[in-house]
Amino acid sequence: MHFGLFVEEARPGYTEAQAFREALEHADTAEAIGLDCVWLGEIHFNPTRSVISAPLVMATAMATRTKRVHVGTAVQVLPLGNPLRIAEEAATLDQLSEGRFQMGVGRSGAARTYDVLGIPYGESQARFKESLAIIREAWKGKPFSWDGEFYKFQNALVTPRPYQNPHPPLRMAANSPETFAQVAQLGLGLFVGLRDHDTTDLGAHVRSYRQAWREAGHPGQSSVYLRIPIYAGETDAAARDEARESITYFFQRHAELTQSRIGRAGAGPSARNAAQLTHLQHMTYDEICRTRVAFGSPPALIERLHELRESLDIDGVIIEPNAGGLIPTPLAMKSLRLVAERVLPAFK
Repeated sequence: MHFGLFVEEARPGYTEAQAFREALEHADTAEAIGLDCVWLGEIHFNPTRSVISAPLVMATAMATRTKRVHVGTAVQVLPLGNPLRIAEEAATLDQLSEGRFQMGVGRSGAARTYDVLGIPYGESQARFKESLAIIREAWKGKPFSWDGEFYKFQNALVTPRPYQNPHPPLRMAANSPETFAQVAQLGLGLFVGLRDHDTTDLGAHVRSYRQAWREAGHPGQSSVYLRIPIYAGETDAAARDEARESITYFFQRHAELTQSRIGRAGAGPSARNAAQLTHLQHMTYDEICRTRVAFGSPPALIERLHELRESLDIDGVIIEPNAGGLIPTPLAMKSLRLVAERVLPAFK
């Protein structure tokens, strides 16, 4: 079972230098405690939330200071950049890390980022598909031309080729119900999360992905990684109490993001977004603990993760150690140590 660490949040009150320093220290911690990968988000124009606007650069810095742990994007937002440049930079990172790079891709639900960059959010799905196809072709290391809806070029030869053959593992984030089968049809591993889904409805979406994978006839096994806030305390009550303020703020902020998507082209049906917003606005803390997170003592977390592995049919967990960014650093680090020392051994 894969265990990764998700790094995105900037702690309130930190300078940018402090935020970068803490992110790099997370890579050191992941290396030291035996996690498999550090996964980086991509957030633009929102300095109170994150300084990680260039995840490939950040992942390169992490790779150069570690020896074992992998680095990955969760996710690289493909429609926001030129796919040939993304292919070059990702392959460079794969070379410098000697094959320790894993590439998660997606299109993001932050429509405002597209507005600032002058890219219509309604084009995000089509741009994503075209960009992904170009990147996969570019990594073959042969000259090729392209005549698409958004990109046209002649005889491009991307250098370097990736270190891994044929390329770094690719994984795609899915959120809307119709996307899960599309990820399988593309032959990609799947990222899932609990921001817009609870553990009940997410299971049905994962099953649709697994079925579509089989129907597409892809070789090998499909793969599903769950990104989830995890917090360990000495007791169940301590864990819930220490994480309460941060996770409550986290879902309040996510409700604001959901509200900003309502009525936007490319953001899915307005009725569905409105229903998600209403649910987010009325979730109690008890409901959050039951359906959106894993908080508790180490024995409780072992039981919870076993249950999630079975009910959601997942083969990987990506830990969000401080969703919301309000858990004090000493407590967040203590939680990670408890997870590494007393939870992970039950899954390795």
